[in-house]
Amino acid sequence: MNITIKKFDELNIHQLYAILTLRSQVFVVEQDCVYQDLDGKDKLASHIMGFNANGQLAAYTRVFSSGDYFKNASIGRVVVAPTQRKYGYGKVIMQKSIDFLIDQCSEKFIEISAQVYLLKFYNELGFRESGEQYLEDGIPHIKMYYTIGN
Repeated sequence: MNITIKKFDELNIHQLYAILTLRSQVFVVEQDCVYQDLDGKDKLASHIMGFNANGQLAAYTRVFSSGDYFKNASIGRVVVAPTQRKYGYGKVIMQKSIDFLIDQCSEKFIEISAQVYLLKFYNELGFRESGEQYLEDGIPHIKMYYTIGN
């Protein structure tokens, strides 16, 4: 998978369209969740895109440095295209997101709002849950944290 990282203003219209299409395909249609994906936060984020050998967007995250969205650095909108899920791209894009926040942004603490059914996936990447489950857009979530050196 070829990884590209860009700030919002660096995205071309084709990349932006591919990102929004993938997010809508998975978060709105597949998960049957009507919510406001275009939340005004994309302009503050770094966009981490993973392209397959055919040049199609296979995986994506948006990441924020501390203070840009939450108090701590964060990773969100983690998504892998349904046809690409068998290749381990989820772990690849998440590890690249973690590495970017640590190496390029000098972050030491990362928080996510994780869908509960993905707890094991995030635990395997080093995230630990904190607090009680809650509903976000009608889907059970839990706050999780990654600390450098944990």
